[in-house]
Amino acid sequence: MDIIIEKSLKHSMTYQEYRDLLKQLVENKSTTGFEKTETNINYTKLNDRRMNRWDKTLKLDYQAIEATQRLHDHVTWLVIVESWCGDAAHVLPVINKLANENKNIDLRIVLRDENEDLMNLFLTDGTRSIPKLIMINDFTGEVTETYGPRPTIATNMVNEYKAKHGKLSPEFKEDLQRWYNHNKGKNIIEDLTKMLCGVEPSICQ
Repeated sequence: MDIIIEKSLKHSMTYQEYRDLLKQLVENKSTTGFEKTETNINYTKLNDRRMNRWDKTLKLDYQAIEATQRLHDHVTWLVIVESWCGDAAHVLPVINKLANENKNIDLRIVLRDENEDLMNLFLTDGTRSIPKLIMINDFTGEVTETYGPRPTIATNMVNEYKAKHGKLSPEFKEDLQRWYNHNKGKNIIEDLTKMLCGVEPSICQ
């Protein structure tokens, strides 16, 4: 296993520990990351509510459950996040739901700004975009796949908008959040199911 990944894992959290952290941050009117801005503090509060909702309402389809349960390798799913990240608030609960379907999956979470070396290993088009899921085979230490920062449909939406307008507007970001709410995690579930089939094809045959 890469020494940087190994070091980050030693300082990682469980999903429940991360959820507890968010609640504490909301109570203290704070946020993770180096930029303790009012905007990021407000996003953290909003994201805690989003994750509460997804934790209670998110439903996995049969194919996703079956593919996850048939995963035989012992793996670690390491996710890089920050509490203010809107995409993470939608994506991480789905990852957690899937991980809960198989005891061979150990879900661990780290904060981006506290793990700069790790983040630099998994850039997206040269940017430190999050969330980023890193799938690690515990036996070989190999990184078998990565996912993020957004599901495929949302990624296409973002790329098309940037191609036309250069950067994302506040209005587009609101539209993107509405898309997440309307999609109800289905695109994330589809993406991760396909990824599992690619990592271990026998589980989907």
